[in-house]
Amino acid sequence: MNKNRVLPPRLRELIVLILGALILISAPVRADDVGDLILAVSRNESYALGKLLERGVDPNLKEETRGETALMVAIREKSMRSVMVLLASPKIDLEAASNNGDTALMIASYTDNLAAVQALLDKDAEVNRHGWTALHYAAAVGNSEIVSLLLDKSAYIDAESPNRTTPLMMAARAGHTDVAKLLIEAGADVKLKNDKGLTAYDFAVDNERTSTAEFLKAAK
Repeated sequence: MNKNRVLPPRLRELIVLILGALILISAPVRADDVGDLILAVSRNESYALGKLLERGVDPNLKEETRGETALMVAIREKSMRSVMVLLASPKIDLEAASNNGDTALMIASYTDNLAAVQALLDKDAEVNRHGWTALHYAAAVGNSEIVSLLLDKSAYIDAESPNRTTPLMMAARAGHTDVAKLLIEAGADVKLKNDKGLTAYDFAVDNERTSTAEFLKAAK
């Protein structure tokens, strides 16, 4: 047997690919991986982000302050190129939660990031969950487009927060009459009360949202 026999080119390529994959799998998380990842998404440096992911950096690493993943930070900063790179990663966890329980979809809804909401829904991000939901947040900031998108994805219209506050109550508290009307037309229950016995109408009155209160009074 000739010990100096040269391996066929295709076999050599296969061995190189396998060894490279093994290196990526076994590579430990470096101390500065989180910082590099968060910096890349904050600056919307999609190329640098892509290189980090290629090296095997976990896209779901969290920054320390809020416990938000790189995807959440990218959404909050409206770094949409980075958002799309992260969503393309097979390792991305769409349902990861921050320290306060927020998901990427909830943050996208609260920050008025319509493009991110649509991209997350296209990836089948979970709309309904126990407690606060993306619909609560979209109603609170008064974004009718996001509210409509969430309702189209079967968001539970009378979802209750831990103290039984509904999306309609959130819209009423902020005086978003257009969103309140949208929710009611879609079937929201005007008569529901939270743990303190307050209805959406009471929220509007207590926060001096006169026009919204008048609308809700007529809808009762």
